Order: sequence, then structure tokens, then C-alpha cells
Amino acid sequence: MDWWVVYLAIGAVVGFMAGLLGIGGGMLMVPVLVLVFGAQGLAPEHLMHVSLATALATIAFTSISSVRAHHLHGSVDWRIARIMAPGILTGAFFASFGAGAIPTWPLAAIFTALLFYASAQMLIEIKPSASRALPGTLGIFVAGSVIGVVSSLLAAGGAFLTIPFLTWCQVPVRRAIGTAAANGFPIAIAGTAGYVVQGLRSQGLPAGSLGYVYLPALFLIVGVSVLTAPLGARVAHRLPVRQLRRVFAVVMFLLGLRMLAGLWR
Repeated sequence: MDWWVVYLAIGAVVGFMAGLLGIGGGMLMVPVLVLVFGAQGLAPEHLMHVSLATALATIAFTSISSVRAHHLHGSVDWRIARIMAPGILTGAFFASFGAGAIPTWPLAAIFTALLFYASAQMLIEIKPSASRALPGTLGIFVAGSVIGVVSSLLAAGGAFLTIPFLTWCQVPVRRAIGTAAANGFPIAIAGTAGYVVQGLRSQGLPAGSLGYVYLPALFLIVGVSVLTAPLGARVAHRLPVRQLRRVFAVVMFLLGLRMLAGLWR
């Protein structure tokens, strides 16, 4: 089978959905990549690691255009982003580095639990009311570290945690969204670095891998997703996005369950 066609299809769907619903594609991509890599014959002990690493690496590319768009609209609070960055970098790197030492099944269980939480948040549309000011530098560092850890294990840009945290701390919603987009880049860079470093110690990875990142899939997915994301964003103005987000949340639930069933040996 020509797997490059499958990667192009994944990139097209993920990019379109990201533009349509305003979400990162990692949470959707990981369960699909687990199934695809498994069908390609990738060693079972590496399935989750390669899928997480490859999905997270795509965010490093796709987040750039998102950050640029938010910056042009003046919706990124770069002061907050800079303060959060050290914690995010630390948490994302060590979480992804440590994930390389976790066997596939426990890692899949952790991913699925986080996926279910993110899906439930999208389904219920949890919107905490502003109730306090931003904490000091240490508090923001800790918050950034937690966001980095969870996002790295979920191969996500962190918006599902960053936006509620910032709005809870009285940051306007639009600026919280833009700042969350800016945080996606350091999460992707640090998380990918951790998976690369840990993967360089592993044996049995497919040719074309850089650590746990499978480069052929990465480049094909990114190459298409950056083209379909703007299309999804345009369509978003014509469709009931709230209802679509709820449907997407249910789809992520089902994909998580399907991935677990596929990994069960």
C-alpha cells in the first residue's frame, strides 16, 4: 500500500478540522497514527511513542501561522507568554523525555485519560469565570509546567488548559486564545526534543526516523495541513461550529477507545 497517500489524507483532514474548530490536530492525529503505524508493521512497543512524537512535531510547524494570525490582530499577550515559556519548556521536555521510558500500554492509558478529559471539556464547554488575578512569576511557572507536561503527553498545543487558566485569572478571552496559540510553539519544540533525545536510544525504529519522530509522515502531514487549515477557517463562518465541536468531541472519545482496543494484546 502507498502509505504516503494515507499521510496526505491525514494532513488534509487534520488541517481542515483544526481550521474549522480552532483546535490543534494532535489529539485527533495520535489515535489515527497508532492505527496506521500498526498496519505498517511498526513494533508494538514503539507505536504510542512514535505517534505522539510525530503528532507533536507537526504542531511546531502549524502553530507558526496561528500565532502570526493572532499577533496581527493584537490578541497575543507576549508578556504572559514570555513568563509562561520557561515552565512550559521545562514541563514539556521532561514529560516527553520520561514518556519514552513508559511502555506502550500504560502510555496509551495516560493519553486516553487526558483525551477523554479534553473531549469532555469540549463537549460541556467549561468556561470558568474570572475570579482572581494572575499569580506571580513562580505561580505562572508552575502553571506553565503543568500545561507543558499534560500537553506533551497528549500531543496538544495546550489551549484546552491555557485558555481556562488565563480566563480564570481575568485575562480577556480573545487575548487568552491568542496567548494560548503562542504557547503552542514552545510546547511543540520542547516536547519534540524530548521524544527525539529519548528515541535516539531506542532500537527497531523505522528508517527515516529522528528519535521517535517519523519524518516522512511529519513532512507529508504538515505539507497538506497548512493548505487545508485556511479552508477550514473559511468554512467555519458558514457552519454551526458549536454543534460541530460537540460531534468532534464524541469522535475523539470513540477514537480513543478504538486505539486502546487496537493496542490490547
